[in-house]
Amino acid sequence: MNSIFYIGCYTKMLTKDFGGKGDGIYTIEINNNTGKIRVTHTFPIINPAYLALSDNNQYLYAITEVSINENPKIKAFKIQEDYSLKLINEQIIDGDLPCHITYANNSLLIACYGSGNMMLFPLKHNGKVLPSTQNFQHKGSSINLARQEAPHAHQTVIHPNGKDVFVPDLGIDLIKAYRFYNDTLSDIKSNDIPVEKGGGPRHMVFNKKGDLGYLMNELTGDISILKQKEDAFIFVKSVKSLPTSFKETPSGSAIRIHPNGNYLYAGNRTLDAITIFKIHGDDLELLSFQTTKGKTLRAFNIIENGKWLVACLQDSDEVIVYEITSTGELLERYHSYDITSAVCVTSAIS
Repeated sequence: MNSIFYIGCYTKMLTKDFGGKGDGIYTIEINNNTGKIRVTHTFPIINPAYLALSDNNQYLYAITEVSINENPKIKAFKIQEDYSLKLINEQIIDGDLPCHITYANNSLLIACYGSGNMMLFPLKHNGKVLPSTQNFQHKGSSINLARQEAPHAHQTVIHPNGKDVFVPDLGIDLIKAYRFYNDTLSDIKSNDIPVEKGGGPRHMVFNKKGDLGYLMNELTGDISILKQKEDAFIFVKSVKSLPTSFKETPSGSAIRIHPNGNYLYAGNRTLDAITIFKIHGDDLELLSFQTTKGKTLRAFNIIENGKWLVACLQDSDEVIVYEITSTGELLERYHSYDITSAVCVTSAIS
């Protein structure tokens, strides 16, 4: 039996040495027996750096990661019977370099890295995206003067309770807390989560129960363990995700938790490897490092209820499919060179 998922890529350079040359959004078919993948459709769109599926898997949403003077947008797509995409509509994003999009509560949440703000866009029943109704501007800075001179919102995360929203901000070493009240978000400053200075919060995940969170810090590669205490979360400890022999500049990227709740996977771009942890209560045990041998491991996702891990290597134009074993380890099953500048991969929809 085959399944379908989508990959977004960079199609143009954002700076002299950062960006890509891909085709847009790729529709990908995976053979669930072998792990082999193939491109079935492409949709041309500028820098679809992050994608989000609706809960019913009927609609796909993409952001165009460009500077604010190039009018970044959200684009809404209807997923056709053959899993190709049909554009429904689009809306302007009032922010610089939007980098993450999440579907939640019949709305879309957008994090803008360059301007350090988070926005809410309501959705109609037919998948159409409406103009933004809320725009939250983060404030502050932190100790890394080169990277933390201002806020840099990096992700919007929905807590398993479906109401709380957390936004890791790389620039201020803080995870901002919000909460849905019906269709409206409120800033819950008392639930903000401060983490270690200089870490640079990037992406985070929660366990299914929602009482533990794991934060990938881009600037150190450390993983912050967060534990629920009453109505809020507190920082417990940091765990290294890089080998002690690693001497380059850390660049943490993606973090995912296995559906069985037993394993945590963390990506590092300069190491270009996935660090595999066993989860023990509120602590992590390092198991191994899965080296990709590619360049710039930016994103990966776990699909088909934990059978496959699909990894995107932005600068070596590779996508690798790993089988996840019963012990959490990864076995490479397929290596594709047909997908250029891949930076985001969705869950499977069929």
